[in-house]
Amino acid sequence: MKIWIVWLPNVWKSTLFNALTKSYAAPAENFPFCTIEPNVGIVDVKDPRVIALSEMSNSQKIVYAHTEFVDIAGLVKWASKWEWLGNKFLSHIREVDAIVQVLRYFKDTDVVHVEWGIDPDRDREIINTELIFADLEQVERVLPTLQKRAKVPQNKEDKKVAEVLEKIQKVLLEWQLANTIRDELSEEDLKLIKSYNFLTLKPFIYALNISQEDIPNSENLKAEFEKKFNAPVAIVCVKLEAEMMNFTNEERDEFLQELLEIKPDSKIPTLDDLISLAFNQLWLMYYFTTWEKETKAWTIPQGSTAPQAAWAIHSDFERGFIKAEVINTDVLLESWSWAKAREKWLLRLEGKDYIVQDWDVMIFKFNV
Repeated sequence: MKIWIVWLPNVWKSTLFNALTKSYAAPAENFPFCTIEPNVGIVDVKDPRVIALSEMSNSQKIVYAHTEFVDIAGLVKWASKWEWLGNKFLSHIREVDAIVQVLRYFKDTDVVHVEWGIDPDRDREIINTELIFADLEQVERVLPTLQKRAKVPQNKEDKKVAEVLEKIQKVLLEWQLANTIRDELSEEDLKLIKSYNFLTLKPFIYALNISQEDIPNSENLKAEFEKKFNAPVAIVCVKLEAEMMNFTNEERDEFLQELLEIKPDSKIPTLDDLISLAFNQLWLMYYFTTWEKETKAWTIPQGSTAPQAAWAIHSDFERGFIKAEVINTDVLLESWSWAKAREKWLLRLEGKDYIVQDWDVMIFKFNV
């Protein structure tokens, strides 16, 4: 699953990417269009439950859930109209599953803003307008042909596709993102238009890049902008993350703890918040397996049944599925061993209809 990081130049987007991937793969310079070709990084979804389970099992290896983040150049006005290199970048975005828009909130006279002033609302409107233009252009290019073919009684699928595109066209002409009507589209509708890869139909996450001085107010800012945008918002302090980029995990934890002691009433926003939020917006979740060799978080779509979850390990597990032993992570950790959990009859046997839940630790029984 791919998540694209996109926004106007000079919001420290590439620095954010570097911090996410703990690398210097993306050049981060103080001028627009520094990033020309996409940079790709695999990012772990760090979850303390994985560490706790691995300690219980004395696991040799830990495997987190992960997703792919992609960094491209900053967009500007008229990107969708072939100005600068914008259209090339937009074509890259079409292949991703969600979009993270980085919005600049920090003030720094040494870092020029292409629109000459800090205004997250305006910046969001600029990039959304470009994405709407790009989708609208695509709809208006294909819809007339589909509408003409839909008049032939035999072309039933063309008629259905035309009807869905007309709904999307209507909302785009109202300068709204197509994802505002996603709930009104059926699974069949979405399958019919999947090949179009509409930009504005994807899940959007907004990352508000604040200064260290804004950290004490981060929770209020999150609530304020979620209400304004009617969309998920993550608060990030890229400058802080850049300072911690070369820290070990222990040094990072210690540094954040010291920061909390200085600002005891604050919640320190970290990139883990953004990663988890983005992962959830892809309608993904994970369950755990744990034993001496490995503790692992297995990624599955939300709402998956036990056999579908078993498929994540191996297709044979789904085909030969019999039952699954299931226990809540906290319950297992309280027992601190599989043996003690079994002695207390804490494990549940679940069948093919069981919907996997967050916090589930599972063992599958299957026929080969």
